[in-house]
Amino acid sequence: MRDHVKLGAREGGDTIAAIATAVGGAVAVVRISGPCAAEIAGGVWQGREPLRQAPFRVLRLGRIVAAEGEVDERALAVFMPAPHSYTGEDMVELQCHGGALSARLVLLALLRGGARHAEPGEFTRRAFLNGKMDLTQAEAVADLIQAHSEAALRLANRQLHGLLGRQIDSIHDRLSDLLAEIEARLDFTEENLDWASREHLEQGFSECGAAMARLLASQHDGEVLRDGVRVVIAGPPNVGKSSLLNAILGRDRAIVTPIPGTTRDTLEEFVQIRGIPVRLTDTAGIRATDDVIEKNGVERAVATARSAHVVLWVFDASLPYEAQRRSENEQGDNVILVANKADLLRGEGAGLPSEVCRTCALTGDGLEGLYAALERAVWEASDHREADVAVSARHAALLHEAGPLVDDACRCALANAWELAAVSLRGAIWAIGQINGRTATPDVLDRIFARFCIGK
Repeated sequence: MRDHVKLGAREGGDTIAAIATAVGGAVAVVRISGPCAAEIAGGVWQGREPLRQAPFRVLRLGRIVAAEGEVDERALAVFMPAPHSYTGEDMVELQCHGGALSARLVLLALLRGGARHAEPGEFTRRAFLNGKMDLTQAEAVADLIQAHSEAALRLANRQLHGLLGRQIDSIHDRLSDLLAEIEARLDFTEENLDWASREHLEQGFSECGAAMARLLASQHDGEVLRDGVRVVIAGPPNVGKSSLLNAILGRDRAIVTPIPGTTRDTLEEFVQIRGIPVRLTDTAGIRATDDVIEKNGVERAVATARSAHVVLWVFDASLPYEAQRRSENEQGDNVILVANKADLLRGEGAGLPSEVCRTCALTGDGLEGLYAALERAVWEASDHREADVAVSARHAALLHEAGPLVDDACRCALANAWELAAVSLRGAIWAIGQINGRTATPDVLDRIFARFCIGK
């Protein structure tokens, strides 16, 4: 059981049900979890033997028969008694034919039988509350479902296997040991006991601080892999921005014409570039205009570019380079200059600086060079390699909260201000405990599991 989270009537006292698969598949899975899972499912599914009497964790063929007779089809059922199930409770999974109607009718029959419709992420929430996983592993379930790249998938799997949780546990336990040492000094002030040396205490605080710093250094890579990089294609009209979008996607997504101002709104697509999940946005050509609709598109393009991680500022390679350097939007550390229509270049690069990427959206020439520049821009904030773990923004905020408290506890301990050191340490331990769920409160859990889908 978690330190500060108790299993209440809403969280484990009743039986929940939900469809666990997306609409449109060949097979639909309906999940039931809770103390009455077998009885409620047994009122809907009929096989040769009742669910509780048949072999456990074995798929068995039967029929779905609702009381009103609106469902009558063959279905598979598997019963997984507590505690050896995903949620740690009695669980049943019913597998019926795919399609929204069949699965929904099965679910309605279960709800009439006494189950409650599960909330988003409630199955995983119960798994956490029942000690089947810590909070970092529960978050990894959502990351696994939402992964947009193979690297993100591997990262989520490592977190699901407990790699991040074990590192957090190690920090939590080491801080708890330091607190126990300090509290012993407070409780036995008159005793001449064999206290740990100042060097030992300082080393303990230092090691905890270093471990937290290493985790914080992984935040950038984690955010890139989990959330994707916002890359915006911007520049003047009619320089081939939409053609470049289509070339990167490998298909015609944006309308391309020789008429300036064709694109009047943003167009976003998701793509992987060298293992990096990228949210790629095409924008309207940036220029002065009296057209009200185009002007709105230009304003949106400028705002979108300002919020991007990386801007691909595209210009026409066939026109004089210096004559096109007029916009402040092409300035900045996150801007990659792209000379499109490079097949029309004359002479030795037509005076283009070496850092400018030369592309031809029509033929695809130069795209690999552009991808290399994008890769450098994304990872320049870190010594990128595929790390075993990477913290999320939530984890980082709690580590930032704990870090100064650990430093303060160390200073107080070295000054023999034991009571102040204990206060700071308790705060640090509380913050670290919120990462793995040892001290997570219900409102924290509500925010975390709100991003889950129903049925997971």
